[in-house]
Amino acid sequence: MSQLSSLYPEHIATLQQRVKKVLERENLEGLVIHAGQLKRQFLDDMDYPFKVNPQFKAWLPVLDNPNCWLIVNGSDKPKLIFYRPVDFWHLVPDEPTDFWVSQFNIQYLEKAEEVEKLLPYDKGRLAYLGEYVEVAKALGFEYINPEEVLNYLHYHRAYKTPYELECLRKANQIAVKGHEAARDAFFAGASEFEILQTYLSATNQTQEQAPYGNIICLNKHAAILHYMFFDHKAPSEADRHSFLIDAGAGFHGYASDLTRTYAYRDGEFKDMIALMDEHQLAMIDGLKPNVKYSELHIDAHHRIASILSETGIVRLNAEEIVERKISSTFFPHGLGHHLGLQVHDVGGFMADERGTHMPAPEEHQFLRTTRVIEPNMVFTIEPGLYFIDSLLEILKSSEHASHINWEKVDQMRKFGGIRIEDNVIVHRERNENMTRDFGLA
Repeated sequence: MSQLSSLYPEHIATLQQRVKKVLERENLEGLVIHAGQLKRQFLDDMDYPFKVNPQFKAWLPVLDNPNCWLIVNGSDKPKLIFYRPVDFWHLVPDEPTDFWVSQFNIQYLEKAEEVEKLLPYDKGRLAYLGEYVEVAKALGFEYINPEEVLNYLHYHRAYKTPYELECLRKANQIAVKGHEAARDAFFAGASEFEILQTYLSATNQTQEQAPYGNIICLNKHAAILHYMFFDHKAPSEADRHSFLIDAGAGFHGYASDLTRTYAYRDGEFKDMIALMDEHQLAMIDGLKPNVKYSELHIDAHHRIASILSETGIVRLNAEEIVERKISSTFFPHGLGHHLGLQVHDVGGFMADERGTHMPAPEEHQFLRTTRVIEPNMVFTIEPGLYFIDSLLEILKSSEHASHINWEKVDQMRKFGGIRIEDNVIVHRERNENMTRDFGLA
């Protein structure tokens, strides 16, 4: 933890600078950032799993303690109101002693409803950042999640500090261990549910602690982009064709987001995975400063079109496949997104710190970022090629149907599809592929 502790003060200094600038610009005196609170399940006496406010965990890695608050103004040492109730039903957190403690003035809160005693009395020029608007109003805040402040913070979140980059590396390192274990479980004959449990055990994280719902797909399930079910029954060896895993891990609130696809046996589908892998690495090479991410997405369509042409799935050259929008049937999602405190990190469509919107190209509405690439940004690159029944039916009824080798498409449906995803830091002179650096082929 020594490296993190040495990088952390600079991280806090950077956040302080950002806060000071936006407060001066918006004529505010401070930000009060609410970690959040527990939500009761409807008609029940149980709570939903707690998810901390990303604006809170940007400052410190306290992820599982609701009712905490931060008061920051860019100049004074930040004040942390740390919730420590008297409670025999639930685990009460210890007084913190971690590497981040010295950066805060800490006060302890025993009763969540008495937080007003620890907050500033005059809230006239303070802005509340958090989910619980009614709580903010009851406490007397007039400025609640001001758009100008959020736009500024979201825009600058794209530029990661050295501390954040180290956290993202750790998150990748953990996820790689899980992916390797899951891959071995697939080839050993495990079910989707068993593979999930293997992954969670290898990462030492629960499903609730994971940054997003893990996607574990065997065979045709890989054609469901957000497949969130886990079949308990393993297919027979004869019916075991493919495995797609899209799963990440968290470290100090930062996310990794990795995807791999495997063929159970040699053949055309395995060869197609190898082709996609070559193109995916070439796409990563295109991730350079001063390039628009949307340009990479267009290039991805041309590369996937070349795979469709080379494998004989579409009887056209790559340029014609893209021109006729046939590639969108097989690659219907965006190439990737920003990565950080959130899996789909914020600020992807902002041209500037005031939030000027840069929309996705009209024909590529599922693209998650149009930002100009700059050093210290972190992206996923995740091209895909799928055999999705509903999209194929639309293509089959279109004017382009005669250009499709439907016999080959039908042979491929049982595999579902391919997605390969790496997490990449953009440096000024090079890219750092965290996923591959930790050994995930």
